[in-house]
Amino acid sequence: MNFNRSVLSCLSVVLCSLGLVACSDSPQGAESAAGASMSAAPYQVVCTVGMITDIVRNVAGDYAQVEGIIGEGVDPHLYKPTRGDVVKLSQADIVFYNGLLLEGKMTDVLVRVATTGKPVKAVTEAILGDSDYILAKDDGSEHTDPHVWMDVGGWLRAVPVVAETLADFDPVHADDYRANAAAYVEKLEALDAYAKRAMATIPEGQRVLVTAHDAFQYLGRAYGIEVRGIQGVSTESEAGVRDLEDLVDFIVERAIPAVFVETSVADKNVRALVEGARARSHKVDVGGSLYSDAMGAAGTYEGTYIGMIDHNMRTIVNALGGSTDGFKQ
Repeated sequence: MNFNRSVLSCLSVVLCSLGLVACSDSPQGAESAAGASMSAAPYQVVCTVGMITDIVRNVAGDYAQVEGIIGEGVDPHLYKPTRGDVVKLSQADIVFYNGLLLEGKMTDVLVRVATTGKPVKAVTEAILGDSDYILAKDDGSEHTDPHVWMDVGGWLRAVPVVAETLADFDPVHADDYRANAAAYVEKLEALDAYAKRAMATIPEGQRVLVTAHDAFQYLGRAYGIEVRGIQGVSTESEAGVRDLEDLVDFIVERAIPAVFVETSVADKNVRALVEGARARSHKVDVGGSLYSDAMGAAGTYEGTYIGMIDHNMRTIVNALGGSTDGFKQ
C-alpha cells in the first residue's frame, strides 16, 4: 500500500470519527466504568507489534494480560490478520497499534473493532500532528515512515499515551500506571543517551548504515549516521537492478566496511550487494543481523525493546569501527 499524505489525512479522519485516535474530549464512559469494576482481575490488552507490547507490559504490570499479535521475525508491513487475530482483537478490552500505517493490512479490522466503542489507541498519538518530527520517504510519494521506535527519544513519547489510556480504563490503578510509566521513561532516557555515546565512537567517515529496507531513518537522524536502505519504507516495494547497482557504487566509493541484514526481511538483496562489491574488488562484510520491524524471541533480552535497541547499537557500532560493550542498566 502506498499511502500519500492526503490519503493518510483522510484515513485519520475516518479513524478519528470511530475513536481510533483521540480527536475530541469525551466523558469517562462505559470503558472506564468497566475497567474499575474489573480491577480485581487482569483485563485483556492486545497490541499489534512487539515494541508496543513491551511498553504496555512495562506500564500495566500485573493489572492487565497483554498479548502481541505480530511476533518475532514477522514483517508487519505485509502481515494479514488471521481469523484468530480478529477474535483476539474483538475480545480485548483495549487495543494498541502504531498509528502511522505500519500495520497497513490491518486497518479494516482495527476500524471494525473501534466501532464497538472499546479503546483502540495509536501509541504515536503524541507525535501524529508533529510535522517537524514525522519523516516521509524521500521519493516523491510522501509515504509516511512509521519506524519511530528506532529513535528512543521519539518512541518514549508513546509511554504516557499508554499510561493515560490504561488510567482512563482502570482509574483505580491510575497512580500505579503513571509511576510505572515514569520509571520506564527513565530507563529509555538512559538508553537514548547510551546510543548517542556509542554511535559517536564510529569514525566519522564510516558512519553509514546500509540495510535491507529503509527502516532506520529515525535512528540516523537521532544518532548521527547516514542511512541507506535497499527497499523502501514499506517492504512491499521492490528494489530494482538499477537500485542495487547504484548502492554498490555508493558502497565502493565510500569504502563502506559492512552492510546489515534484518531479522524480518529476506537477505537476498544484501547478499547481492556483497557480491557486487566483491566484483568491484571491494570487500564488504555482513556486519550482522538487525531487529527492524520485529523484536527478538519472547523471553530473551532481544525480545524486549531495550534489548532490541541495545543489540542493534552493539552490532552497528562494532561492525563499523566503533566500540561499545552494550547498555548497562
